[in-house]
Amino acid sequence: MSSSPQGWPAPQQPYPPVPPPPGAPLPSANTNGLAITSLIAGVICLVPPLGLVLGAVALRQIKRRGERGKGLATAGMILSLISSLLVAVGFATGAFGDALDGVRKVKDEVARSDSAFSLRTGDCFDQPGGTAKEQEVERVKSVDCATPHDAEVAGSFRLTGSAYPGVPAIEKLAEERCVSIGEKYSLDSWAVPENAVTFYYHPTAESWRQVKDRTVTCAFAAEEGKLTGSLRADGTTLTADQLTYLEALNAVDAALLKEPEDDPESDLDGNLAWAGALEKTLGGSVARLKGHAFAPAAAQPVAGVVEKLEKARKHWAEAADAADADTFWEHYEPGYEALPLDLGKEARGALELSTKAPVEPAS
Repeated sequence: MSSSPQGWPAPQQPYPPVPPPPGAPLPSANTNGLAITSLIAGVICLVPPLGLVLGAVALRQIKRRGERGKGLATAGMILSLISSLLVAVGFATGAFGDALDGVRKVKDEVARSDSAFSLRTGDCFDQPGGTAKEQEVERVKSVDCATPHDAEVAGSFRLTGSAYPGVPAIEKLAEERCVSIGEKYSLDSWAVPENAVTFYYHPTAESWRQVKDRTVTCAFAAEEGKLTGSLRADGTTLTADQLTYLEALNAVDAALLKEPEDDPESDLDGNLAWAGALEKTLGGSVARLKGHAFAPAAAQPVAGVVEKLEKARKHWAEAADAADADTFWEHYEPGYEALPLDLGKEARGALELSTKAPVEPAS
């Protein structure tokens, strides 16, 4: 309630209202609020049909009350109509779905592109200063694996325990685990370039304490130059034929690497046990290759590999039963000769795998 001097009640307007005297200016009409809201809704386009509804209501109120805003309401309705049509077309053609997927991808990429803590399996990235030297890193640059890059994430594992284990202990564990993770990530070792080496990020004492960092991230990194193209060769990228072949042959390679350091003259029992394990592995690989129906183009070359594996298996079975070192050596050499380094090049070609055998490290 408005106030009057000395507390007297404010004078009341007679009813009906008294028109202004002749010649006096007419009071200005108010602008309809819904008309303004309709225009705003039409411009912002958050809910396209809203501007149409508000504009229609505003026009009725303007006509009845004599308010201003007819143009605003009409403009809001037109803009809302256009927005509604565009939205309908977008959903009908799938353009909005594609756009939303694009936005999600960009948002996800931005969220993780520059953080060394958020690297995930399959990510390719560049590290400031390259990967040739050891350094503490917090920021990296995610890039397309098809372009030259410093490294590619092969996987990760978490450290356990409440106390920071120290750098030497972490590095020792990382060197063992990351090699295994890399082998599973890239089953076709022949396709791994010569300049690719095992690389990893591990927590520092500060990141362990401040951000509860417990993850060791394993990667392939360029020892010199750059890597180009993804090195991933696992169940997500290989065909069933390729996967079966590689897993069977990789098992043999893994068994060969377990050969004892001492000769049978010094450790006959150890060598006999190793030969027995190798013979068993060869049997499993043969059974796996025989049990898989390979494509016609690869069936015959793979059968040739199976024949060599079976021949080698017989020699290693004899080596495992050797009574002395001399008898062991008699079967050791032919057993290896049945497994030459270029084993399966024809089969690899038929399976569309790399046919370039890895270079043996200099002794």
